[in-house]
Amino acid sequence: MKILVTGGTTFVSKFAAQYFVEKGNAVSVLNRGSREQVKGVTLIKSDRTEIKDILRNKHFDLILDVTAYTQEHVKALLDSGVTFDDYILISSSAVYPETNTQPFSEEQTCGFNSVWGDYGTNKLEAEQCLLENVENAYILRPPYFYGVYENLYREAFPFDCAMNDRTFYLPQNGEMKLQFFNVADLCHFVEILVEKHPQNRIFNVGNKDIVTVKEWVELCYKVAGKEVRFVNVEKSVPQRDYFCFYDYEYVLDVSKMSELMSETLPLEQGLNEEFLWYKDNLDSVYNRKPYIEYINENLEKK
Repeated sequence: MKILVTGGTTFVSKFAAQYFVEKGNAVSVLNRGSREQVKGVTLIKSDRTEIKDILRNKHFDLILDVTAYTQEHVKALLDSGVTFDDYILISSSAVYPETNTQPFSEEQTCGFNSVWGDYGTNKLEAEQCLLENVENAYILRPPYFYGVYENLYREAFPFDCAMNDRTFYLPQNGEMKLQFFNVADLCHFVEILVEKHPQNRIFNVGNKDIVTVKEWVELCYKVAGKEVRFVNVEKSVPQRDYFCFYDYEYVLDVSKMSELMSETLPLEQGLNEEFLWYKDNLDSVYNRKPYIEYINENLEKK
């Protein structure tokens, strides 16, 4: 296929660009050219809000839009003169209000989520803009992505704690639930959509298996070859000061995805792959949060 990936230099979009290159596809990436590009891609150098005529008369079998965060992002691409057979937008589970009944399903009403704020409503507007203009587009709503090239200080935090033999400070009793989706599974599901063209246009995507915070941390330590010691932190301590997830538990219904792709990468295997990459690429994680500093100054002294 001829594929256009928006972004292509960080985490999800970088992994996708490399994945589809390695599968023998002709992959172009749309980004500002400010970072190193994946080997084998064709760079289309542009800010996506200022595309002008750079894509006019270009045709792609697939546009994989990873970096659309607003309706303006989608509109700029659609107005660029580019043509395509399939368009897949990576949206977010943040489009579901936290007041909805869980697990969140694709049929539920979408709207403002107080945890995610404008991020969720902007993603919803991007979805709506796309579907109003491209009836046969696909929308994917993931929970937390993880895997190789992760650039957020998420798995890297318990990895750091494990590598330094630190006690882990756990929110309350660690029973808050988390749902993940590996970037390799995302790419596999994209291939399935392009091959099968299912009638359904909106899919929640993610692992069927849900884990608790405690189980997730234990797996992160395990793949680092360490055993974890826990200290429970009371609810009165702001969770985001010392931990890498909000105090917000939600679960997606991924049954529609599972009808097409019944298996996803086991979480331990995916975390192991991410850890092996991370320990050789410590500088690839941006905007490290001062969780450890907060713990040292405010929790260990108690």
